[in-house]
Amino acid sequence: MRAVDIIHKKREGHELTAEEIRFLIQGYSSGEVPDYQIAAWAMAVYFQGMTASETASLTLEMARSGDQIDLSSISGIKVDKHSTGGVGDKTSLILAPLVAAAGVPVAKMSGRGLGHTGGTIDKLESIPGFQVELEREQFFKQVNEIGVSLIGQTGNITPADKKLYALRDVTATVESIPLIASSVMSKKIAAGADAIVLDVKTGSGAFMKTLDDSIALAKAMVDIGTDTGRQTIAVISDMDQPLGHLIGNSLEVEEAIQTLRGEGPRDLHRLCIMLGAHMLVLGGVARDAAEAEARLEQLIADGSALEKLKELIAAQGGDASVVDHPERLPHARERFEVKAEAGGTVAAIQAEEIGIAAMLLGAGRETKESVIDLSVGIDLRAKVGDAVNAGDVLAVLHVNDASRLQEAAQKIIHAYRITSEAQAAAPLVYAIVTKDGVERFV
Repeated sequence: MRAVDIIHKKREGHELTAEEIRFLIQGYSSGEVPDYQIAAWAMAVYFQGMTASETASLTLEMARSGDQIDLSSISGIKVDKHSTGGVGDKTSLILAPLVAAAGVPVAKMSGRGLGHTGGTIDKLESIPGFQVELEREQFFKQVNEIGVSLIGQTGNITPADKKLYALRDVTATVESIPLIASSVMSKKIAAGADAIVLDVKTGSGAFMKTLDDSIALAKAMVDIGTDTGRQTIAVISDMDQPLGHLIGNSLEVEEAIQTLRGEGPRDLHRLCIMLGAHMLVLGGVARDAAEAEARLEQLIADGSALEKLKELIAAQGGDASVVDHPERLPHARERFEVKAEAGGTVAAIQAEEIGIAAMLLGAGRETKESVIDLSVGIDLRAKVGDAVNAGDVLAVLHVNDASRLQEAAQKIIHAYRITSEAQAAAPLVYAIVTKDGVERFV
């Protein structure tokens, strides 16, 4: 078997066998297949696409390239949740304790962020003392004892994917749905979940800007999950504006606490209830979404979800008192108000611009070497559909280093589109994708 023959076959639009994909990925991982041949193959995939079978084979090979976590020692059905990323997306911080309080074990490995703000692990590190690195046996033990643990990803999860992604990044082959889908799902499969709930973002602040592309990506990932024996469902949710109001690491922890207390923003609360309901159904503790949603609402109302968050923080060495006293989280020294230049109704907010503004303040990483300031960020005071007057505060910037403050403030101003006409709030969820098809709501 030769790499050049496999490249030629894919270039001509033919389906590759599982053995041919295994040859390429194993050869690339070992160094026997060079970068330039994998780059040529990735470009052929970019133009020709891949079948569901090919994509599943690629996913499994990347999952097998490194550590595979066996969660069988944890009792119950383990349901993982993954978001394709967005601005203000702190749902994992809420869902982990909420779903665990409902009786579904959450054994979640998350990553750090590169871009707008930190990832889930960076956010958790804003809690004083919280340990994101646990030995595997300790990780399993904690989930069996309290139902939940959130840790950083092991360094050897899907090394072939890391290597392939770095190559795609410099060969203009990132925007390939089968390659994106296999990259995401290889990590989920290697992490050992029995079932997977995907939150696929769509809009200006998402990787997929259009609904059609978002649905196509969701279908590809659901197909992979199904083909590899994992129950998988995808929710297509809005990222044409940031999720919730607070953006930045400690700020997002604070908003997660508010949400578990029943005092969070409506959009964030509602999305977590919907995603959590699917996790409960897949986890076998609820018959349908309606029953699951009612149960989750009750767990927030009676304080059980908040208590589970305290348990999680304490179990991993953190200061659980931040749940009752969020002022003990890191806070920036200065506040700067960004005000509306004209009155009207907020018609749109370019989420990506808001994310970049947060990064300029230090909430995210411009490069892998960047050091995040866990205390800085943005408090959005106006969302789509809100009426504002000239001079009203659109956002409050939480700042330690003012060197890029004006640049960030201008990003905020340019992100808002304010019109004289009344505007309806953007839909929160556009579609749900399962193995049986797509249910569209708009």
